[in-house]
Amino acid sequence: MNAAVDLGTRVQRAVRSLDDPPQGPGWNHAEIADLLGAGPRRAAAVLVATIARADGPWILFTQRTENLAQHAGQVSFPGGGIEAQDANCIVAALRETREEVGIDATLVRPFGYLDCFETISGYCVTPVVAQVDPGYRATPDPREVADVFEVPLAFFLDPANLRQRRFDWRGKQREVWEFAYNDRIIWGATAAMLLSLVRRMEATP
Repeated sequence: MNAAVDLGTRVQRAVRSLDDPPQGPGWNHAEIADLLGAGPRRAAAVLVATIARADGPWILFTQRTENLAQHAGQVSFPGGGIEAQDANCIVAALRETREEVGIDATLVRPFGYLDCFETISGYCVTPVVAQVDPGYRATPDPREVADVFEVPLAFFLDPANLRQRRFDWRGKQREVWEFAYNDRIIWGATAAMLLSLVRRMEATP
């Protein structure tokens, strides 16, 4: 088995299976409760989309537009709040991916989950991990998404590429993780969910 195939296999072994969906609260609940209180969070889902390339899996990201009320200009996974018409978090993640970046659900094969993660914007997010057809063509919604790009998974597996950022939020000190890939800064909730995947891969034979 070559290294590229092996890395993709490691991802599939590391994540929670589709018949083992995570339940809230998020693994970072204590930290968020200290900032926002222990009240309920709104359910959300994101798609951690892997694309099989010749040198191994790459991860798909969006760059948010600068005019959004929340997370303006930030790098994120496709996704958003789970709506009443969504049967489950997978349906929500696929719907949001189609709406935001124009990738149809027929090109996406979900195969697992990461643990739930809570955000300072008041969401409890379920990351749905999936394979996306390498021939996909992104058509981002310009109202929400300024750009769509990929980063090799191997980049996030290198500890040298991980760093911490400290800042004040509502009068409290916060430390968040971040990755800098070329001119892209991937930080906050997105970086934390990536780190969750990395930690699971490190712990999986």
